[in-house]
Amino acid sequence: WRGQTSSYRGGGSATGQKLLGEFDVNAVAQLAIKQGTNELLLAKKDDLWRVAQRDNYPANFSEISSLLLKLKNLKVVQTEQVGPSQLPRLELAAGGPNAPTVVEFREAGGKAFKTLTLGKKHMQSGGPSSPMDEMGGGGGYPDGRYVQVSGAGDAVALISDPLNDVEPTAGRWLSKSFFKVEKPKTISVNFPETTNSWTLTRETESGEWKLAEAKPEEKLDSGKSASVTSPFTSPSLNDVALGLTPEQSGLDKPTVIKIATFDGFEYTVHVGAKTNDNFLLTVAVTGNLPKERPAVTDEKPEDKAKADKEFADKLKSQQEKLATETAFGKWTFQVASWTVEPLLKKRSELLEDKPAPAESGSSTNAPSEP
Repeated sequence: WRGQTSSYRGGGSATGQKLLGEFDVNAVAQLAIKQGTNELLLAKKDDLWRVAQRDNYPANFSEISSLLLKLKNLKVVQTEQVGPSQLPRLELAAGGPNAPTVVEFREAGGKAFKTLTLGKKHMQSGGPSSPMDEMGGGGGYPDGRYVQVSGAGDAVALISDPLNDVEPTAGRWLSKSFFKVEKPKTISVNFPETTNSWTLTRETESGEWKLAEAKPEEKLDSGKSASVTSPFTSPSLNDVALGLTPEQSGLDKPTVIKIATFDGFEYTVHVGAKTNDNFLLTVAVTGNLPKERPAVTDEKPEDKAKADKEFADKLKSQQEKLATETAFGKWTFQVASWTVEPLLKKRSELLEDKPAPAESGSSTNAPSEP
């Protein structure tokens, strides 16, 4: 590599060949990613990819599938036989401050059948350079990486993808599919300090929201309440929290949000402490779904058949949604604060402002001083 005049010129016998050879992505049942003392295990369990370090929470299958297919088709740009003394410069030496990222492709039983070691990223500074020059630093942006594949001896390969996202950070591998509230009918927020609590209700999906048990002097401000009437339409899940006591998570004295929908779903969300830009929370979901379509008088047979099918399709979709969302009940989540904060308004913050009292003794008709 030392004599090359361009980042991606030159050779080795493996140039242009697939990095991992004949790689069967369907044989991968576990994917282990290690970097220093950090380790992440993605493993198939019950026909679903899961993140072991997050109590087997579902993993993002599309991310895993995309990575495996990318690696299957990744080709070698250059290769060179590199002795052990050169590996630290390429960040391919085990241990040390610049430990490589090691990716193990494992069978269902946990045995690794192929290992890929990711070293230093190749930097593109915008002009011709030598790969060996880039080993010592350089500016620009990463456009490749030095890697080793198990079974390839002392060969180090240069690839044209820096594989930036291959890291043992559990949060980024979690499935981001989360619960979603649709067509809310009642929304209750119960604070530890009960005077701050409130409930909003409406009779129809397009109906006006009203404050339940409103006192005579309390009038709901539709402008102020608008931000709380579409709760959790797209909650943003960032991570799963483990190993916290109720006191540490703030869930020993939670704010409790209860939402009932026109479709028969009921959500109970316990909100705990805020850490950085996330709230810790749990969610419990139940459902009372109608099993039969209400009868319609004098309904034509063809109309009945069509309506029955639409009802059956909707019921199946709702049952699947309920099964998916019920499963979230076993975990504590870190959820983006913007998802939760609009709902945490106190009762007084939803009401119309009271008119300011007139100042005593003042009069607009008082004579001016001479």
